[in-house]
Amino acid sequence: MTLFLIKSTKVAYSLITLGAEMLQSVFSFYYVKLFLDFYKISAMAFCHAQIILMIWNVLNNLTGYFFINSNDECGLGRRFSVLCGASSYVVAFLLPWFPWRHYQEGDWLSGLHLMVSLCAFDSALTYVQRAQCRLFMETFTGHNSRQQLIKINQVASLVGSTSILFCGLVSDNIEILPNFQAVAILIAFLAAVSLYTGMGHTRCCEEPKKGPEGNLLLASEQDAVWTSVLLLMRQILSQKNFYLFLITNFFQVFHFTFFKNFLMVFVDTLIPRNILSSSTRSVMYGASFICPQCLVLIIQSWLKKFGYHKIILLSFYLEGAASIAMLLLGQESYYCLALYLTVIMVILQASFYLLTLPLADMIDADLWKFNRLSPVPSAIFGCNALFTRPAQYLAPMVILSGLFQYGYRNPNSRYSLAHGQCSEWHCVTVMSRH
Repeated sequence: MTLFLIKSTKVAYSLITLGAEMLQSVFSFYYVKLFLDFYKISAMAFCHAQIILMIWNVLNNLTGYFFINSNDECGLGRRFSVLCGASSYVVAFLLPWFPWRHYQEGDWLSGLHLMVSLCAFDSALTYVQRAQCRLFMETFTGHNSRQQLIKINQVASLVGSTSILFCGLVSDNIEILPNFQAVAILIAFLAAVSLYTGMGHTRCCEEPKKGPEGNLLLASEQDAVWTSVLLLMRQILSQKNFYLFLITNFFQVFHFTFFKNFLMVFVDTLIPRNILSSSTRSVMYGASFICPQCLVLIIQSWLKKFGYHKIILLSFYLEGAASIAMLLLGQESYYCLALYLTVIMVILQASFYLLTLPLADMIDADLWKFNRLSPVPSAIFGCNALFTRPAQYLAPMVILSGLFQYGYRNPNSRYSLAHGQCSEWHCVTVMSRH
């Protein structure tokens, strides 16, 4: 019976991943291009939206932490919270794709539209991810079982990431906005079915209800959590491995966001359309999201043999070597540049997916070090998000300032950006790894 529950939970966990991946990959990949090129948002409004999102994220992580750890007697149990999060997740995903009116260049309403879309999506994503992380920690306690789950999970991510390829082919890489909107609605429906099905199957794994003594203990533990948040964060951050992980993860998230949000912009700016056709670009974008899952599945035996830390370290070396090689080849090696951007995206995403393993091990280490009665995955996940999420908001602001500095979206200087001044911007792009 236990084996059946574990297998069912693996499938349910993967279904949640499938739905979340379909929404998150499309949202993060297309929203920058949409607001810059279609809604003509100003650079200042874009940066303001990112700054507000950064502040919102801090509040969201703190309140989200209490929400997940609050007493289930309030009627907001973990399963209920994720089901509500799933609904809001789907709604938030659809927000950016439909303009609130016909935007003029620099329209203030487009900036408000971006701010609301980002904050809503970030809030829903935080709830779903934190609850899923807790399910991961409480159900799969062994290192081998976690690696097996990641293998199954990558298959779900592989299927979910095909939404990028599908959107690109149908909408001509978002050039045909009505087609893209129709595909977005279809993706939202499929993701909602996947999320609700996954959460429905995890109900059989709910913890049994405790008796009066257990409830009394639970209440006292929850009161202790509410009154000792600062102490808990101080204990977590006092671990050397954890804050070193935070530093590494911050730059990894920055670099990943750098490419994920602006890959289409880089390709459109640096590679002429007569070199890469629209369908070829769609396949390139799709491969950038599909191949990482395939790579993680292929290196499962390496993970067992060498450990995830060596594999992640190797990925950093490969990124650096590829960046130096591209810098030496130069900006006019268009096919090499297309291959470089694809390879970097694949390596970045593959290593990014593996970062769940060291985070899970640190949760176990924290449990043993401080002799806790139970692990605190929500607190550790919240701390990680609190210190690394700002990288997601800093990266777009840094890149956008560079783009507008070199004449992006200015027809009079587009030629110079693509051919003359591009060498300096190309160096910034290539050397961002360092």
